[in-house]
Amino acid sequence: MNLLFILLGKITPLYLNIAVGYIAARYFKLSRDKIASLLIYILGPFVVFFATLSIDINLQLVFLPVFIFVFGSTLAFFTLYKFKNKWNDASVNTLAFTCGTGNTGYFGIPLAMILLSPEVANIYIFATMASLLYENTTGFYVTAKGSFTAKQSLMKVLKLPLLYAFILGVTLNLYGVRTPEFVIPYFEGLKWMYGILGMMMLGMGMKGFNVKEDVDKEYLKIAYFTKFIFWPSVVLSMIFVDKNFLNLLNQDIYNVLFLMSIVPLAGNTVTLAVLLKAKPEKTSFAVLLSTLISVAYIPIVITLYGGF
Repeated sequence: MNLLFILLGKITPLYLNIAVGYIAARYFKLSRDKIASLLIYILGPFVVFFATLSIDINLQLVFLPVFIFVFGSTLAFFTLYKFKNKWNDASVNTLAFTCGTGNTGYFGIPLAMILLSPEVANIYIFATMASLLYENTTGFYVTAKGSFTAKQSLMKVLKLPLLYAFILGVTLNLYGVRTPEFVIPYFEGLKWMYGILGMMMLGMGMKGFNVKEDVDKEYLKIAYFTKFIFWPSVVLSMIFVDKNFLNLLNQDIYNVLFLMSIVPLAGNTVTLAVLLKAKPEKTSFAVLLSTLISVAYIPIVITLYGGF
């Protein structure tokens, strides 16, 4: 029980950032587009680059992004096929997208920095590249299916600065380059700034929200079962099998995988819903409610997991 309250105390500040974001957008007219550009084109690439440069890459670490990408992609295509006739609009496409990923970046990175050691938090950030690639390849395809070509999807991926930051970080890492000691405090500050602004964006998205018009119970039931029950169940089963029979991974990898499996729905689901005019208000409600549910859900499941 003590662990539960300790965890609640640690993650509560994340939700205060959501409130700050709402106030900033509602009363001070802060532009969400400008904050998004800062995150995607400046802070995001720096965070990914320094995190990739700061870890020792081995086969165990490579397993992380490969598993997350393959599992997420499989789940997205299954959801698209299974529920293709349930809605008459593009709701099933955004549902397929969100079932295959989670808010591993804006929400997950500050959570990792709070709960994990700095070294393991960098491993977590390295693994988030899989979510990024998923969202801009498989995720983009299942969401925009029928509206965009494979070439257009590929061009979208090739324009991502985070992709090149990741490639540069991996290349320098393999050549033995490491983050200079005097840069590390600056890098830690960038990570916190990235997480704070990312959480503020969730609050900014609440402006103009109408609960009565934007609730789809069937959509919520499928999305939440997949994210809050199925994802962690699969990861815990895999950890059990590896711990007792295979012994291929270590405890740090287990912790990163578990943390990635319990974050709420991905904020980028809303972005793609806006792009397709696929009832983004409904998607916004699903994402924001999942984030609020996580106030209680995350401390409870981490306590049951045994902590980090």
